[in-house]
Amino acid sequence: MTTPRSWLAPANDSPFGVHNLPYGVFTAADRPGVRRIGVRIGDFVLDAGAAARATGEPSVLLDADSLNPLLAAGRPVWTEVRAALTRWLTDEAHRDALSPLLLPLAEVALHLPFEVADYVDFFASEHHATNLGKIFRPGTEPLSPNWKHLPIGYHGRSGTVVVSGTPVSRPQGQRKAPADAVPSFGPTRKLDIEAEVGFVVGAPSVLGEPVPLDRFEEHVFGVCLVNDWSSRDIQAWEYVPLGPFLGKSFATSVSPWIVPLAALEHARVAPPARDVELLPYLDDRAGDRPWGLDLALEVRLNSHPVSRPPFASMYWTAAQQLAHMTVNGASLRTGDLFASGTVSGPEPETRGALIELTWNGENPLKLPDGTTRTFLEDGDEVTITATAPGPEGTVIGFGEVTGRITP
Repeated sequence: MTTPRSWLAPANDSPFGVHNLPYGVFTAADRPGVRRIGVRIGDFVLDAGAAARATGEPSVLLDADSLNPLLAAGRPVWTEVRAALTRWLTDEAHRDALSPLLLPLAEVALHLPFEVADYVDFFASEHHATNLGKIFRPGTEPLSPNWKHLPIGYHGRSGTVVVSGTPVSRPQGQRKAPADAVPSFGPTRKLDIEAEVGFVVGAPSVLGEPVPLDRFEEHVFGVCLVNDWSSRDIQAWEYVPLGPFLGKSFATSVSPWIVPLAALEHARVAPPARDVELLPYLDDRAGDRPWGLDLALEVRLNSHPVSRPPFASMYWTAAQQLAHMTVNGASLRTGDLFASGTVSGPEPETRGALIELTWNGENPLKLPDGTTRTFLEDGDEVTITATAPGPEGTVIGFGEVTGRITP
């Protein structure tokens, strides 16, 4: 099937062409107090609700001020809306009506695109988990005994999920280094990043009914980028025995564009070979193709690339994470967000967190301005971007998730 071409010619060579069409929420100068659903096409944002009215197909879902009503509508409606958007942007008959509704990206403000219900963070990269095991438990088996039997995760704080561009205040808390007799209180000394990929739940599920692997596409609407900021010293002191708390809950940044799952069909790949037999509810060898994804991430610190993590190397897929997250009967809610955990590859330059890149501060990063970093300093800005393969050699763009550290 030939990829359709848009009448907006510059968009045809863009990572945000009609083969992508990610959703977001924006405000603009013509209606500054009104949040609107937008669809990115090239370097423009289409006012989706106004476009639906202009084409004679008004939609209460696209006229909403967040993506939640659309998310809740379910896969058949998602497919219909995507087909309509593609038709509007490729049929010359709609050019005159829709051209005034295309706003330059540089002239709009982007907002958190959906209301976050629950937030779950996983620990799905074998390379990341192995590196942390070597750092904190040298000379022992780096992976915990359960790691290859189930996707390890924890429930985070949805109220501090923020959109890209939101400043991140350096958190305070208790810290205790191994050599300290007692803990101290103050700003974290080991503020870190975690380059991750997030999955946005649309259709909810029923309490008590697990969501099996083959129903992943019925419930997950799309994909975004995540930086799950981490305070390593606060976390190290607090996490025994119940896990992450204040060291993680202060901020989680997400990109403003949600790439529909339907746009990623050509990015699907097999996950790494598993060397431990999985229980049936996690075994993705049968049936449809597993949900490994070939996403290429890039992490920049103060505009300087410091890492290029490959998402295809993740041991656990998002479908397995969703199946495990609900196998006990826990229900999904519209707007649930679950993230992959730090994406790290096998090589030093593919590690997705500073704790790995600097080996917990032993090997500082050297930046082009002559400075070095072990962990983040006030004023530092981190940007994570990603691309994926699309149809017929095209590229799918995810935009970026950016945050600057304030004191």
